[in-house]
Amino acid sequence: MHKTIIIGSGPAGYTAAIYAARADLEPILYAGLEPGGQLTTTTDVDNFPGYPKGILGPQMMDELKEQAQRFGTIVKSDYVSKVEFVNQVGGTHLVYDGSDNQIKTQTVIISTGATAKYLNLPSEQRLIGAGVSACAVCDGFFYRNKEVAIVGGGDSACQEASYLANICKKVTMLVRKGQMRASKAMIHRVHSLENIEIKYHHEVSQVLGQNVVEGLEIVHNQSNEKSQLAIEGLFIAIGHTPNTKLFEGQLIMDQTGYIITNGKTTKTNLPGVFASGDVQDHLYRQAVTAAGTGCMAALDAERYLQELPNH
Repeated sequence: MHKTIIIGSGPAGYTAAIYAARADLEPILYAGLEPGGQLTTTTDVDNFPGYPKGILGPQMMDELKEQAQRFGTIVKSDYVSKVEFVNQVGGTHLVYDGSDNQIKTQTVIISTGATAKYLNLPSEQRLIGAGVSACAVCDGFFYRNKEVAIVGGGDSACQEASYLANICKKVTMLVRKGQMRASKAMIHRVHSLENIEIKYHHEVSQVLGQNVVEGLEIVHNQSNEKSQLAIEGLFIAIGHTPNTKLFEGQLIMDQTGYIITNGKTTKTNLPGVFASGDVQDHLYRQAVTAAGTGCMAALDAERYLQELPNH
């Protein structure tokens, strides 16, 4: 019987592991199929406190892993294939690894993150981290006074376009339909910024550039007319998919699949099961906020165990 199992290895999972290990919860962390999560697709992380010169995303994940292991976390290069949670305080939760081995645990911390949706064009995939990004707040700084494009027509796209407009020379929004699906307030904000141009009925057919983004080939999806757009940064804002399929039918989620946590805690609807990071946060989605909720999840798990009758 284990005290805690952590599923996922991004900033939330590793921070949870650091705190859990220091509290003698002897955590076992399953790194999953994409160890390190979304930060492994980010080249430079410049906005995480404590790194005045910035740090490479994969390097940061390696250092977080090393720190978690220093306090005794067992990191498994494996994934969780199935979970069986129980709705009972002090109950035993069952976790199954990639080889279908059963692991018994008193608490589970879920930090499986979310996956950014991309256009899945070969030219786009090749340049992720070299001019193609799914996070304007993370990477916008690198395009100060440059021309960029953003794909999407929802609230997130409008929010990111507004953010980029403050630091970039020009922002071109490419909207697939004839209107945006964003709220009226967000649409008004975008229209009020002079350096944002909106191209309706436009899609990206190819990202141009060998080693870095140098431009786009775009197509008008009504007339099929193609044109080119000279930009240096492409931001994809068509949404994220939370990695929660594993927990469907057991945990309460919102309509888009994000795990709902109780108030300001990381508690889910089941006792002894906690969620941290992007898997329960569709609003901020930053490494630093993920790390913060990872800390909270470990503290919540520790308190849960302390309050058990047989503790």
